[in-house]
Amino acid sequence: MFSGPRLMTFGDAVAEIARATGRDLRYVPLTPEAYADEQRAQGVPEEWVRLSVGLYESVRSGGLASLGDGVRRALGRAPRDFSEYADAAARQGVRNG
Repeated sequence: MFSGPRLMTFGDAVAEIARATGRDLRYVPLTPEAYADEQRAQGVPEEWVRLSVGLYESVRSGGLASLGDGVRRALGRAPRDFSEYADAAARQGVRNG
């Protein structure tokens, strides 16, 4: 398992990106049904919609949340925090939209 040094929700990640970029960003959670509808509207095949909705529900509920030591084992160093990544990306001008 590869992870950073702390567990984060989608909302936490968006808040970190907003802070780093100085942009007014908010995470607006979708219901699983709305998420499925968005996928279908993009032409995603139904079997992939079902799979991605199941994964979305698991992530959203925290059911897959865990910390691991994969980064340390693979790279020989501690993982950096998402806020450090967001700051570095913002400094480099990395963004879409």
